[in-house]
Amino acid sequence: MIERDFDIPFIARLALREKQIQQNYRPVIAVHKWFARRPGTLFRGLLLSEFCDEPIRDAYYSSHSFEGIRVADPFMGGGTPLLEANRTGCDVIGMDINPMSYWVVREEILNLDLRAYETAAAALLKYLEGEIGYLYRTRCAVCGGDRAHVKYFLWVKTQPCWKCGREVALFPGHVVARDSRHPKNVVVCRRCGELMEVDDLRQPGACAYCGEELVVEGPARRGRCVCEGCGEANAFPDARFGPPRHRLFAMEYHCRDCRHRQRGRFFKKPDHEDLGKLQSAAARWTRTQAAYVPDDDIPPGDETNRLHRWGYSRYREMFNARQLLGLELSARFIAGVSDDRVRNALATNLSDLLRYQNMLCRYDTTALKSLDIFSVHGFPVGLVQCESGFLGISEPGGSLCIGSGGWANIIAKFRKAKEYCDAPYEIAHNGRKKRVVPIRGEWIGVRRAHNGELKSRRVELACLDAASVDLPAASLDAVLTDPPYFGNVQYAELMDFCYVWLRRLVGKDFDVFGKLSTRDPEELTGNESMGRGLEHFTEGLSRVFGRMAQALIVGAPLAFTYHHNEIRAYHAVAVAVLDSGLTCSASLPCPAEMGASIHISGTSSSIIDTVFVCRSTGRVPKRSIQGTPEGVAKLVDEDLDKLEAAGVQVTGGDARCVAYGHLTRLAIWSLRQRWRADVGVAQRIERVGNWLEEFGGWDSVNKYLGARMKTERRMGGILRERVVSYEGEDGEISF
Repeated sequence: MIERDFDIPFIARLALREKQIQQNYRPVIAVHKWFARRPGTLFRGLLLSEFCDEPIRDAYYSSHSFEGIRVADPFMGGGTPLLEANRTGCDVIGMDINPMSYWVVREEILNLDLRAYETAAAALLKYLEGEIGYLYRTRCAVCGGDRAHVKYFLWVKTQPCWKCGREVALFPGHVVARDSRHPKNVVVCRRCGELMEVDDLRQPGACAYCGEELVVEGPARRGRCVCEGCGEANAFPDARFGPPRHRLFAMEYHCRDCRHRQRGRFFKKPDHEDLGKLQSAAARWTRTQAAYVPDDDIPPGDETNRLHRWGYSRYREMFNARQLLGLELSARFIAGVSDDRVRNALATNLSDLLRYQNMLCRYDTTALKSLDIFSVHGFPVGLVQCESGFLGISEPGGSLCIGSGGWANIIAKFRKAKEYCDAPYEIAHNGRKKRVVPIRGEWIGVRRAHNGELKSRRVELACLDAASVDLPAASLDAVLTDPPYFGNVQYAELMDFCYVWLRRLVGKDFDVFGKLSTRDPEELTGNESMGRGLEHFTEGLSRVFGRMAQALIVGAPLAFTYHHNEIRAYHAVAVAVLDSGLTCSASLPCPAEMGASIHISGTSSSIIDTVFVCRSTGRVPKRSIQGTPEGVAKLVDEDLDKLEAAGVQVTGGDARCVAYGHLTRLAIWSLRQRWRADVGVAQRIERVGNWLEEFGGWDSVNKYLGARMKTERRMGGILRERVVSYEGEDGEISF
């Protein structure tokens, strides 16, 4: 059982490493972007803990086939729990209210003839090369050859000065590239626009072309930009001007002829030929009758309101003419592919390509690469945008891609993802060395021919509110899920960006694309624009948990991951579990985020999830039922020891989230016998909050935890044994 056999240090170490480069550990996630994916290693660990008789450390790298086991995920999102369950032979049932979730998981699990896919993908690239390849070539500034491939085009937003009408370039700074991955810093001259390489940004010197002193800081800051013509300060953004205008000011390219004799990267100011190609693309786009480029309005929302403030009103306005031309031509080719399965795979690729082929992408001046539109789980509107080469750059005779964000990159990732489905593997570590361990006998899919025998697995996916699903009583062996985290990511608002395109391309063949948007009033994320608060979230979570509890076999687990920076978000979890009639039998910590993620780095957010394990009946260790903040602090400290033994550099935020897990579990335990689910949701939330307040909450636990951490600091991530007295708390309690 999970409560007894889940090995926190072992799984935490694997999960921590997986989250650093998740696509190396679980390539299947590259089928399409989804948000906040939890580690596959975590859900593999949960499955093995529950259904395998061996210790996880012995069973993890072996093949398993849990035939006849039925696992459901009512919030399937990107599909991680379902993929892990399907891979180990379980029958799976997945639900999500968002049609993009349904589509992504469908494309991940469905089998694909890779040879047919590769043939069609190669034909697509050849077609695009013939149609628009020249638009992504430039003349090398070193050798003068005209066949260099552009990796990235850099654009700055512009706005007319309200006083004199002069174009104002909204440069936040003039540094194009820093010297971390290039021998020198690259700075754009504010007068002539030439690119200069400098050794020291503190003393950049003068431009070699016009003599102007180079300046690192840009004129645009805090919503104001001074016009160099008349000196007037202009406010931005200003939606009255409509969608932002952009000016191309720099390019990074790749010259195969010069690469072996040139240190670092290739940068240049766009020349007349480059600007002429822009005009050519714009003219051709004007003549094109678009069949697949959406003309949908951008609805208001917590995230999309930012786009409105910048003057965007339609999704197509977030792309330049060259991108729109390439996307329309790609969609036309894909629509003509006769093989349904291959056509849908390529349509999925185009949808994923969108996050790099738009005018909201940014250029990382340190890593020297494009940052996709969803790099911070929102719609960040920067002042400098990065347009990636549309086709991508592949080395001749190989699959290695140079740069990011092009068709070649998307195809290569997708191919690797589907190869992984046919032959999954795990990564084993021995010190700093790691090796790939094939897990022969496991596979992801619906059917597979092996040794002349056709094997099939039951996969049921539905786009609906899981509270309304019709599941027979006692029909599920487990529910494993990663529910939405209240108030975090506006999945639907973000996924609409892809959905409006995919709906045009494949919508006529699938009922799930019947809606104009993926947004739904019943979506379980806090959303101010739609009036969804904590009570809405609590009621929705309660309905789904209740439905799943009715479908579970007696004593079978409902296990889910959760973390949030605020304890009130855990009130909803406690209410939902109590309403369902289940008891929380364990709260287990595990790394689930990457600390270096843009949306986490530098914040107090935790990388640790709590895995809540809930059952209708079972047994719990007496020592886990603590009645004082000091007792809870002991449990938290033990969990932190186990995490540090796995290599986690524990932070105060991590300790807080681990404590929240234990406090929520104990609230459920204490309130379960006299719980009333028939009173108003506000009253139920208040009752949980009152219990936590009376217990002492995080502040009381932290008081004891802090004292212990000051006097008994851990050394180098090594688990230190210590004797802790629990005064007769050995043994178990039935529930």
